Parts: sequence; structure tokens; C-alpha cells
Amino acid sequence: MKRNILMKKGASLFLKLIVLLICSVVIFYFWGSNATLDQKKYKQLITNEYTQEFNSDSIFSIVTYNIGYLSGMTNNTSKARPKELFDTNLFHVKEEFKKLNPDIIAFQEIDYAAKRSYQINQEEELSKLGYNHVARTINWDKKYVPFPYFPPSAHFGKVVSGQSILSKFPINNHNRIVLDRVENTPFYKNAFYLDRLLQVVQVKIKDKDVTIMNVHLEAFDKETRVKQLKEVVKKFLEYGQSNPTILLGDFNSDPNFEDSAITQVLNLKNIGNAAFSEGNSANTFDSKKPYKRLDYIFYTKNFISYVDGRVLLEFAQASDHLPVNMKFKLK
Repeated sequence: MKRNILMKKGASLFLKLIVLLICSVVIFYFWGSNATLDQKKYKQLITNEYTQEFNSDSIFSIVTYNIGYLSGMTNNTSKARPKELFDTNLFHVKEEFKKLNPDIIAFQEIDYAAKRSYQINQEEELSKLGYNHVARTINWDKKYVPFPYFPPSAHFGKVVSGQSILSKFPINNHNRIVLDRVENTPFYKNAFYLDRLLQVVQVKIKDKDVTIMNVHLEAFDKETRVKQLKEVVKKFLEYGQSNPTILLGDFNSDPNFEDSAITQVLNLKNIGNAAFSEGNSANTFDSKKPYKRLDYIFYTKNFISYVDGRVLLEFAQASDHLPVNMKFKLK
């Protein structure tokens, strides 16, 4: 009799624990996957008043950089990321940009307010180098991201991150275009995943409007990446008909991949590709021992004259990617 009572109590307690666990998971799911910002703040134009220094009045320069939230080679791993790592990488990146002094920088994976990067607004810190015109797009806004999965101490936690364009020239227009998501992704994973974006701005360089298209394509699903790039190429060709247009960013596609997505751009006529030639793709990933070309700067030859370009090896392992630089003239 007593044994039966104890068994019933044990079973009841077990069921209560199961229910409590399920409720906890559900509550965490809805809380953690929730946004921290009003969606109106997902696209912003910001004006600063810093002292500016221009290198030239006829030759301009632009850089694309997947900054990997300044986590170096620890990006997307469960390795410990002490604050000293971020402080050191931020200092190094700022010093290199001071020397280079580009007119425009397009960033991907830049943090504005994130536990993983110690709540430092990386865009603000880099703008202090003399960039008074900033376009910010949020593509990841979650209260708690439980990744990397183990150990829990490695979780990203709160993430507000995205893509930014920093310019010494005025930015007139700003578009945030959300690209296709991976189909058949489980709902629980989809709820915590970032948006893949195409960011488009008009920059007034001297008396000309230059279209800058900053992209960060899907990294893990090839079919989705191909679809995303088709949409991007369509818009690139539309803008490029009437304006000097630069398409840059992290395309997550190497020319040597099987049925590579990036061939959609490489095969276009009258389109240039900075720091890239047949047989010499100048790899950008990973920054420790580069073996893939994932980051590009494309431009419309009808309106833009290419002066020079290179992969910036001196940025070393501040990110898992290396930046690409292009110098150009407007026709």
C-alpha cells in the first residue's frame, strides 16, 4: 500500500517536473526570440560632426569588411572571448583604418549592442575616425541567442547586430531589403536566425550620386544563396543602368565552389571586380590562412574607372575575414 502511494507521488512529481520543464522551454523560446528594438530603428541614417581628412579630390576609396564583431578566429565557435580580445582587435582595426583613410567603409557583422562583444557599439567607435554620414541596418535583434550551443557560457545572449556604411560624403537615400530565408528551416531555429540583407544607399560624391549596395548572403544553404544573389544581381543591373554603382560585401561564395553562386556576377558584362583576376582570386577567408574568396567589390565600368585594389592583409586576425579595398575615379 505504502509502496503504491510512494510510486503515485513519485509519478506525480515527475509529471510536474516535465510540465515545468516544457513551460520553461516555451517561455524561453518566446522571450529569447523576441526583439529588443522597434522595427522603425532597423534602418537609420546618422549624422556626426567629426573632423574629416580626405586623401584626394579625384581618386576615391572604398572598403568592404566582414568585421565578424571583432571576435577574430573565435567567430561562431565556443572558444572563450575575453574583453581584452575585443579591445585589442578594435584598437588594431582603428589604427589600420587611420593609415588607409578610406572615403567609404561597408561593414557586415558589426555589433551595436551585444553581450558577445561586451555591449560596445562598434559602429560608433569606428565612426570617430572621421565618418560623419552613417547608414545602419539591423539584421539580428534578439533578447537571447543560445548559440554556440555548448557550453551555455559561450551563448551569444542578447544580440543587436547588422550592416553599416560609413561615409565621408553625404548619404541621401537608404534602403533595407530583406532577402529570402532558407526554406524548411525548423521554426525553433528560424525564430533565432538573422535576416540576410541587401543594404542600398545613394552617396553624393562631389556632384554625382553613387549607389552603394552592401550585402551579406546566406552562409550555410547554397540554394538559398543562389536565389538571394539572383535578386541582388537584378537590382544591381537596374541601378547600374543610370548611376555609378558599387556592389560589395560578404557573398559567402568562392569561384571554385561547385556551381558557385558568385558566377552570376563574375559572368556579367561591363562589370569590374576589385583585387581579382583569373587565376588569382586573392582569398579573404579565413584571415589566419586564407583559402577562399568570399568578399568582393564589383563596379559598373561604364561609370567607374578602376585605379587599384587589394585584399588588406594588414588587418590580420581582427576578424575571420580580410577586408577588400578599391580606389576608383568617376567618369
